[in-house]
Amino acid sequence: MSEQDVTIPAADESARVEKEAPAARERRSGLLHGAAGRNLGLVIALAVLCLVGVITAGDRFVGTANILTILRLAAVTGVLSIGMTFVITGAGIDLSVGSVLGLSSVWASTVATQTMAQDTHWIVMVGCALLVGLGAGIVNGVLIAYGKVVAFIATLAMMVSARGLAEIIANRQTQVVEVQGFLDFFSGSFLGVPALVWIFAVVSVIGWVLLNRTTFGRRTVAVGGNPEAARLAGINVKRHTMYLYALAGLAAGIGGVMMLGRTTAGSSTNGQFYELDAIAAVVVGGTLLAGGRGTIVGTVLGVLIFSTLTNVFTQNNLSISAQAVAKGVIIVVAVLLQQRIAERSRAGT
Repeated sequence: MSEQDVTIPAADESARVEKEAPAARERRSGLLHGAAGRNLGLVIALAVLCLVGVITAGDRFVGTANILTILRLAAVTGVLSIGMTFVITGAGIDLSVGSVLGLSSVWASTVATQTMAQDTHWIVMVGCALLVGLGAGIVNGVLIAYGKVVAFIATLAMMVSARGLAEIIANRQTQVVEVQGFLDFFSGSFLGVPALVWIFAVVSVIGWVLLNRTTFGRRTVAVGGNPEAARLAGINVKRHTMYLYALAGLAAGIGGVMMLGRTTAGSSTNGQFYELDAIAAVVVGGTLLAGGRGTIVGTVLGVLIFSTLTNVFTQNNLSISAQAVAKGVIIVVAVLLQQRIAERSRAGT
C-alpha cells in the first residue's frame, strides 16, 4: 500500500501527534542526556589519562611535539573507527578493515612504483586506493546482505583474502613511494597541525553529519535497532546494509592512503590488527555492539583514549604486553557498562 492510499482525518492525526509528542520528546531527551553523560565520562577518562601522563612523564608528555604525535598516531585508526561506527550501529561487524587498509596501501604503492608515468598526478594512486577499499566493502556488503552470509564469516574471509592478495601483489616486499607531491601533501602540515590529523577531523565531521543529520543516519539506526520494523517502514534493509559495508571499505581505503603517507611504504603488513583497535574504540565510545545506537563523538574520544594510553605506556617504557592487558580491561569495563545501560533502558520501558 502506497502513501497515497492512506488517508487520515486531520483532526484524528492532530490528536494522535499531540498525544504521542510528550512521550517522543521524553525519549529523545533521555537519549540526549544519556549520550551527554557517556561523552562526559569519556572526557573524564581522557583527562585522567593525561594527568597520569603529566605525573609520570612530565614535560615530555605535555610538549607540543608529543601531543601532535598522539593525534597523528590516532588518525589512521580514527578513520577506520568512523567507518566501523556505521557498521556496528547497523548491527554488523567488519573484521576486514585492517587487511583492506593493507591491500589499498600496496595497490597504491604498486601504481606509484611500477605503473605510474612520470607525468601522472599522484591523485591517481590515491584514487586507486579508495576504489580498492570501496570495492572490498561492496563485496562484503553483497555477501552479507544478498548472499545472507553471516557478517563475521564474510568479513573474516575478506580479511584473509585481502591480506593474501596484498602479499601476492607486493611479492612479500615493502614498496617505497617516492612521489614527491604525494609525500609533501601527506607529510606536511597546515596551521602547525599534520595533514593526517586534518583528514581525521574532516572524516569525523562528515561522519557526524551523516549519522546525526541525514536520512542515511536515521536509517542506519533503524536497521540496527530492528531490521524487520525498518523493512516494514519502507527501508530497503539489504541495500542499506551493503552501503554500510561499502562505507567501511571506503574508510579503510582512506586509511591505506594515510598509512602510506605516514610510512612512505606500501606493505602487506600495514594495518595488521587495526580492525581490533577500531572495534575497541567504537565500543568504548558508546556504540552498542547489538546495534541501534551509535555515536561519532564517542568514537573519536575512544580513539583518543587508546592513543593516549599507548603514548603514556611508551613514555614510561612499559611493555606492549602491559598495554594489551590495559586495553583489554578497558574494553571489558565498557561492555559491562553497556549491558547495565541496556538493562536500565529495558526496565524503563
